[in-house]
Amino acid sequence: MIPGARGCTPQSCAFRDHHAELRAAGARVYGLSTQDTAYQREAAGRLHLPFTLLSDEALTFGRALRLPTFTADGMTLLRRVTLIVRGGRVEHVFYPVFPPERNAADVLAWLRAHPAD
Repeated sequence: MIPGARGCTPQSCAFRDHHAELRAAGARVYGLSTQDTAYQREAAGRLHLPFTLLSDEALTFGRALRLPTFTADGMTLLRRVTLIVRGGRVEHVFYPVFPPERNAADVLAWLRAHPAD
C-alpha cells in the first residue's frame, strides 16, 4: 500500500494472467522495482507471479536508462513503464502505463503486430 503505486499490483497481476500468451508470443517477462529481494520474493509468492522480479534497490538500472521515478514515504520508486527489449536494445516503451491492468494485453497486441525477426 505505497501511495502513488496503487497500479503496480493490477499491472503485475495482468502480466501473471497473460503470462502463457506472452510466452507463446516469444516474450520473457520480468518485473523490476526498487524494493529489496526479500520484499519481492514475498510479493511474488503472495501474487503467484510466474515471472522473476528483479531488484534495482540502488536504482543503477533505472538511472542508466533514465526511467521515470517518484518519491513516496522517503523512498524513490519506479513509475509504471514497460520495455520491450530485443537483441539487447530497447525496441519499444510503454509509458505512461494507464490503466495498469490493461498493460499486459497492450504488450501482447504489440508483440503480435511486431513479431521478432
